[in-house]
Formats: sequence, structure tokens, C-alpha cells
Amino acid sequence: MKEDLKAEVLRKIDTWPRFRFLHLPTPVKFLANLTEKYKGPEIYIKRDDLTGWGFGGNKSRKLEFIVADAIKKGHNSLFTWGSVQSNWCFQCALTSSRFGLKPLLLLFYQDKRPEDEGNILLDRLAGAEIYFYEAPAGKVVTRDLASSLIEKMLPELKAKNLNPYIVSVGGSMPFGSMEAPLGAISYLLAFHEAWEQAKNLGISFHYVVHATGSGATQAGLLLGARIFSPQTKIIGLSVSDEKTSFSQEVRTIVEAALKALSLEIKIEAEDIIVLDDYLEGGYGVFSPRVTKVIKELLQREGVVLDPVYTAKAMIGLIDLIERRYFKEKDRVLFFHTGGTPALFAYGKKILSLES
Repeated sequence: MKEDLKAEVLRKIDTWPRFRFLHLPTPVKFLANLTEKYKGPEIYIKRDDLTGWGFGGNKSRKLEFIVADAIKKGHNSLFTWGSVQSNWCFQCALTSSRFGLKPLLLLFYQDKRPEDEGNILLDRLAGAEIYFYEAPAGKVVTRDLASSLIEKMLPELKAKNLNPYIVSVGGSMPFGSMEAPLGAISYLLAFHEAWEQAKNLGISFHYVVHATGSGATQAGLLLGARIFSPQTKIIGLSVSDEKTSFSQEVRTIVEAALKALSLEIKIEAEDIIVLDDYLEGGYGVFSPRVTKVIKELLQREGVVLDPVYTAKAMIGLIDLIERRYFKEKDRVLFFHTGGTPALFAYGKKILSLES
């Protein structure tokens, strides 16, 4: 893509409201021990678990834009939803409180009401008002269900003088109060950041691999790659949904981002790579492979993975290496999207699956 267009995209994004509170750029490191063990491509990691906001993670990049948008529009609270151990919800609670908004969370649980541990503990410490609702096991809650429940709550919230900014899980899709896919825009910038770091290292990446859950991270990385490094392929390893429907979700977010940026870039079906081979039973459901890979990364590289997202993505990356998906001379960047607090809430379950 022409250099002037690259610069124009960055200038355009820079005009949008944004609170810059993160520790950026997050590090890019070579995983020497993992690379040596699997004798495949060179493996690097982008440590977005070290964004420096709470326990870090990819959601905080999105909230630099989302909370700024909420305040610009005159809201005094922020309402979103997710699973009981949602990193997104904790980051929303933390950021909302920091910038003077009341955090409101709709948390979906399975089987029984959860204890106040992991992210729920952090939600409460961050000042969130939490509403619990039971959801089917192994599934991500649909936007329709969550929005209908929130809609019913609005009169009660209005009576409390709350005017919530409503945003979908992961800050992915334009929805409620968020008119542009701000989560995806933030990850377009994250790709640019990684691209600049690669240039400084004198390398380029053939592939970027990451956990994909709501679609915004993948959509942003895909757009970033198309603009700054067209030869780089983005591989999203689904943690929840089958690839056909989820690929369409990613495309919808990409198209919304293109519209928001006034860009005319054609995205082909083969550009959106979603693999659903590593669900390990579904969203929030674990297998012995999850425990194994968490231990391996911790012991070999000093990197902590979470069981819901990044562990499953790493399972996928290692399997792709073993199946010779990549060439030996390729360089692969694993985007560590965070989620560390969830590890502590699921500790007993993780240890019970040790082989």
C-alpha cells in the first residue's frame, strides 16, 4: 500500500478521542526454547498481557478509545456483558472507574453462581455493579440475549440517574452506544506497533497467530496487515465458535472498520483465516492439553497463559507447527492477548486435568 495512504490512516485514527494510559509498545520477544523444541519456524511473542493496566491484556487497548467515546458523548456509566471470568468485563470496570464512569456488568454463569475469585474479585474491587444470569455451558452468550436483558434493566438504571454507554462484549461490533468498531481500530494500531518493532529487529513476520473470541482483535490485525504488511497472514484460533459463522463475524467487523476509516480495501474470503480445531470442548471448557501447555510455557519461557483464550491458541500454534503448516524458515508472531486473572479462578480444575 502507498506510503501516503498508510500515513493518512494513522492520521485519521489520531483524530478520534483516546485516553492514552497504557504502557506501549508492549514487548516482542523471541521464544528460543520453544523454537528449539519444535524445530519449526522461529516463534516470537507479542506481550499484550503487559499493557500495564490492571493485569494487562488486549481489552485495555480497545478501552483507550471506548471510554473516551463514552465520556465525549456525556455518559456517566458503562454497561457491558461477558462470562463470569471475563477479562473484558474487568478491564471495563477498571477503566470506567478510573475515568469517573460507573461500571455495570452483566455476567453469565454456568451451573451455579460463582465465588468472588479471579476476575469477579477484581470486578468488585474496581467498583462494578454486577448482575448475574445463567447461560448454557460451553457457549458464548449471543448479543441478542444480552441486549434484551440490558434493555429491560434500563428503566431501573434511569431511576438511579444512570445514563449507561452500552458496548458489546469485547468492544467488537458497532452496537448500542458505540457507533464504530473501536476495538478493531485499536488492533489495527497494535499491528502497526508490532510491524515497527519487527522493522527495528531487522525482520518481518510471515504469520500472526492469536486467540479469537469476539472478532475485534482479528479484524484489526487483519486490516493492519493489509495496510502495512500484505505478505503477513493472520490466523485466528477460535475459542468458542465454529469457523464458518465466526469468519462472517470477523468480515462484518472488518467492513465496519473500513467504512469508519473511509478505506476501499477488498478483503477476500481466504484472507480471513479462522481455525476451530482447538475449542477443547467449548468456551470456558478445558482439557488436559490446556493444563499441559500452560505448564510448558511457564516452565520453558516464563510466560503465563490463561486457560480460556491463550492456552487454546498456543495448543493450536504447536499443533500447526507439528503438522508442518509453516515452513522451517518462517517467522511466526504469537499475540499474547492476556487474561491472567482467570487462571486463578480455574486453578483446581486446571490441576485436576494434569496427565
